Amino acid sequence: MNIFVTGGAGYIGSVTAERLLDEGHAVVVFDNLERGHRAALDPRARFIEGDLRDSAAIEHALAQTRPDAVVHFAAYALVGESMQRPELYFGNNLRGGINLAEAMLKAGTRRIVFSSTCATYGQPERSPITEDTPQLPTNPYGESKFLFEKVLAWYQRLHGFQTVFLRYFNACGASGKYGEDHAPETHLIPNILKVALGQQAAVSLFGDDYDTPDGTCIRDYIHITDLARAHCLALAGDFTGAVNLGTGEGFSVRQVVEMARRVTGHPIPIVQKPRRPGDPARLVAVAAKAERMLGWRPEHSRLEEIVRTAWDWHRAHPQGYGKR
Repeated sequence: MNIFVTGGAGYIGSVTAERLLDEGHAVVVFDNLERGHRAALDPRARFIEGDLRDSAAIEHALAQTRPDAVVHFAAYALVGESMQRPELYFGNNLRGGINLAEAMLKAGTRRIVFSSTCATYGQPERSPITEDTPQLPTNPYGESKFLFEKVLAWYQRLHGFQTVFLRYFNACGASGKYGEDHAPETHLIPNILKVALGQQAAVSLFGDDYDTPDGTCIRDYIHITDLARAHCLALAGDFTGAVNLGTGEGFSVRQVVEMARRVTGHPIPIVQKPRRPGDPARLVAVAAKAERMLGWRPEHSRLEEIVRTAWDWHRAHPQGYGKR
């Protein structure tokens, strides 16, 4: 197929574009490079630099390329920033998404796989989390993703779109070529590895009094290559609707730090800090629907493999993409 990937210079988008190309698809990447990286663009893909908030730019790109399907990653994704600047998130993630949907309508492209998030669930009363868990976002990031899911559901109902929402949990790890490089970096594993690389003195541990076995938050970590494969499977079938992408197994912050100590051979000191407001104790997916509907199950999401692939990438790119 001819696949149009928005945000294909970002973390998850770059690895998914790589996987699509490996499977023989033609790929067009549309990215404004504001938070993505030119070095993360697979050279086999056609690249169009553009911004979804520019309706003329996305309409022109889709009219030029006439893709069979869109895989939509392009979004802002920092929860803290969304609480400080909600207008950024509704402008980019929601208004930009609507521009994309309208451009798809004009270009005759009706198939879309949307990179959604477990943040649409907010702070669920129960974990593990199923797809029918009430969606009650607690920040503008999660709300913007939730609202665009609703937009696409109406486009499916009224305009014949074929839509898949992939709600994934903690993306992590690296492929052989592409890894995680955010500014600022808010994710646990790359921040732990910065300590092992000597780039910061210690890793912050926010709260040790949660109702979990070791008192620290538990999260469902899923390898980036498993996420990429799920997007490819979503394009291959006729399924529409939402699926969670996770392992069904959670690891605590202390468990992740300990695994990083083993993999890197570095002591990785911890600085204990108070809880952050709004951090749920446990977020773990029920991913049975993904296996049933997409034929997907995680293959590379053992914690050791996640940390080892991330460590290999960060050692090879100690300053990320831009300062090698």
